[in-house]
Order: sequence, then C-alpha cells, then structure tokens
Amino acid sequence: MAAWIIAYGAVQASAPRLLRAVQRPEAEIVGQAIRWAGLLVPIPLALAALAYAAGAPAAWLTGSLVAGLLLFGFVFAINSAVHSYLILAFTSEARVTMDVGFYYMSNAAGRLLGTLLSGLSYQLGGVPLCLATAGVMAAASWWAVRRLR
Repeated sequence: MAAWIIAYGAVQASAPRLLRAVQRPEAEIVGQAIRWAGLLVPIPLALAALAYAAGAPAAWLTGSLVAGLLLFGFVFAINSAVHSYLILAFTSEARVTMDVGFYYMSNAAGRLLGTLLSGLSYQLGGVPLCLATAGVMAAASWWAVRRLR
C-alpha cells in the first residue's frame, strides 16, 4: 500500500511536466482533462469483462488484474493532477479558498460514494460487477468533464 501511495504521488507530481501544462493555454488543458478522463473509462470495463469471462480465480487473471489496476492508477493520478491544476486555473484570487474547498469537499464525497458503491457492487456481483461499476462511474466523470468546453 505504501508503494502504491508513493507511486501515485510521484505520478501526480510529474503530471504538470508530462503534460507541459505551463506552456499550454487553458483550453488545451481542458482538452487534456477530457482526453485523460476518456482514457480511464475502458480500463475497468475491460478488466470487468476479463474477470467475468474467467469465471474462477486463476494466476493469469490475477496478473492481468494487477497490471490493469496499476494502469488505472496511473491514468487516475494524471486525471487528478489535471483537475487540481484546472481548479486553480479557473478560480479567481477572491474565491480561491472557497473554490479549492469545494473541490476537496467534492473529492471527499466522491470517495465516500465510491467506497459505498464498490462494497455494494462487490457484495452483489463480486469483482466483475465492482469493476463494471467503476467503469460506469468513470464514464459519468468523462461525460461531466466534457461540459467544460
């Protein structure tokens, strides 16, 4: 778990450099946010299909799930960094504390909802439904971020 958190932080810290955020206008960063949110959607859906098709635990499935979840974590970290950048780009100096506070409150609410949905979906349908639910929520996020244009 510690390695995951360190790697996630390293990806987030390097995201502005990877995306060359300082050199791009705001509209291009919005495009990046939409693109990265879209890249997040198929990963859990593909993993859900793989877990469903396998039907039973297997070593190849475990390896595939671990690799897929690492990829998901990387793309998610980039998404998170882009969104953190955009909240600061969109806010005015007079509203920065309120806007950033709302952003973190929204993150906390999303994590709570995600925790509840992952537990419920796992109880109802195991790993395949849990991953499919994550894919549906990622699609909802992609749909929402498209409205920034």
